[in-house]
Amino acid sequence: MKKLELKENLQKYTRMDSCPVRNVVARFSGKWSILVLCVLSENDKTRFNGVAKAIPDISPKVLTETLKNLEKDNLIKREVYAEIPPRVEYSLTDLGRSLMPHIEGMLRWAIDNYESVVR
Repeated sequence: MKKLELKENLQKYTRMDSCPVRNVVARFSGKWSILVLCVLSENDKTRFNGVAKAIPDISPKVLTETLKNLEKDNLIKREVYAEIPPRVEYSLTDLGRSLMPHIEGMLRWAIDNYESVVR
């Protein structure tokens, strides 16, 4: 790789306004977001308590915030049913489903390499 080309490749991560890593990947790369996406990918629709039971160490406040952020980023959909009490279900959007094969690949890598990484 030429010196100028290498310098340009390294600089792409410093451009805050156009760096895909900063502006896209960072939106779902946190520990909780990935786990929530994984839980939602296992069912067509999941209620808040279902997600909370699947990830028992996440606080309700952080789960609520994570769900709102994933919804804002169009990775999940929140559906409210006019019942008493109101029923709210979460599901992956088409965009969220398109992300899951990539996350699943990362999960497979994590499982396969867990021992080496935590040593």
